Amino acid sequence: MNKYTSYRVDVRPPTTAPSTDNQDIMLANTTYSAVLRRYSDFLWLYERLHRERAGAIVPPLPEKQAVARFTATFVEDRRVNLERFLRRVAVHPELGDAKCLDTFLRADDITFKAAKNSQADVVLSQPLGQSIQVDPSMQHQQQQQSPPGAHMQPPRMPPPKKEGFKRWFAEAKTSISGDLVKSPDDDIFEEINRYVHGLDTQMKNVYGQASGLVRKGKEIANGLFEFGLAFNLLGQSEADALGDALGQMGDAADRLSVLSAEHAEREMAKFEEPLLDYIKTIHSVKLALQRRHEKRLTYSTCLATMEAKQTNLAKLRATPGMEAKAYAAEMSLRRAQEACNTAQDDFATVSQRVLREVDRFKREKAEDMRRTVLDYINLQVEYNKRMEEVWANLIPQLESVQLEGGGGEAAPVVSNPNAPSSAVNQPPVATEQQQQQQPYYNQHKNNPVTPAPPTVNDPSNISVQYRSDPPLAGM
Repeated sequence: MNKYTSYRVDVRPPTTAPSTDNQDIMLANTTYSAVLRRYSDFLWLYERLHRERAGAIVPPLPEKQAVARFTATFVEDRRVNLERFLRRVAVHPELGDAKCLDTFLRADDITFKAAKNSQADVVLSQPLGQSIQVDPSMQHQQQQQSPPGAHMQPPRMPPPKKEGFKRWFAEAKTSISGDLVKSPDDDIFEEINRYVHGLDTQMKNVYGQASGLVRKGKEIANGLFEFGLAFNLLGQSEADALGDALGQMGDAADRLSVLSAEHAEREMAKFEEPLLDYIKTIHSVKLALQRRHEKRLTYSTCLATMEAKQTNLAKLRATPGMEAKAYAAEMSLRRAQEACNTAQDDFATVSQRVLREVDRFKREKAEDMRRTVLDYINLQVEYNKRMEEVWANLIPQLESVQLEGGGGEAAPVVSNPNAPSSAVNQPPVATEQQQQQQPYYNQHKNNPVTPAPPTVNDPSNISVQYRSDPPLAGM
């Protein structure tokens, strides 16, 4: 039994009151409806959009996955991406009124299955409006649905396999020879190709660095967790105030670990994934340029075929007794001329569409990149503020623990160089009194005065000052 997941696509009318505009009046007459679609149906829509609107930048579709296709996490992630795909197609200036989108959103199961199996365009009674509102459960606006099959156009028969093979062979021959038709926009498209390929390379480099940052953020979160665990265990081995201080350090590291893990997830959602989606969009731009190249190749092939037929017709007319074959060749030439005119129109239409789409892509790219970078900067500022807050709250806690165990400051003492080596080694600390006595000491180096030793309560607070002078007299 074949197992698959179905997604419900809801189409709803707008919630705002319609204006006097004809489009709003049409949308006001729509009713709620819902259809069930599989991932393969979305894939059909994606491929059909490329056929109906060649040269348009079709939004990227989530990729297939062979394993773990039925887990709750994967199903929800795919639902979100499919909804994003439909939203983008619905508001796309070149795709929003496509017939295949109308069929996808409004056709019932029988009509939609017939549309998928047919080479023709299945058109329902009313066109889909452009003002489409979508809620988080993948709900899309739709028109009133006609009875199944009521307004279907007769399907066009696919071309014979022999004719398709001959056309493919002719296009391959033209592509290899490089004899393509020239157009005034060739220089512009060459510049666009260089721009897109360079942008793709740079964006992949940025995405690689962003992925590395997210990966390092997750490693930092794991390291802080291990760091906090080590301090907690160390605190349990100590007693009294020192153990409490070490435990507080471990708790702070645990909070930082959770904070870093959340930050890494937000970085992935707000920075890494938008960059990956942008790379997929660049790939869609490449596909649009490829469609234009295909139309150019078809037009060039038609021109070569028409020239060959003209040459053949001229030979037949010059040969006596070949009137019948000449008439057949003339009919074939007329069909070739019609095909050539159609290919020329398609090539011009696709070229203009690609130019419009690339211009729109550049405008939207600037805004998307600005928003993505700003989101990333704000994310880093917020993360560092929260990190600073955790560390700042830890400082007074540790200082209070130190003061409780210190019992006051201890005055420094002067050690004897011949004293035992068991003295506590701490950096020398000069008190205010020593700083005031320093000029007097410099004037009486030959007869220095040793201050009285202080009373020491805690050995851990002893400050030892080392001097290189000879031993004092009387010691």
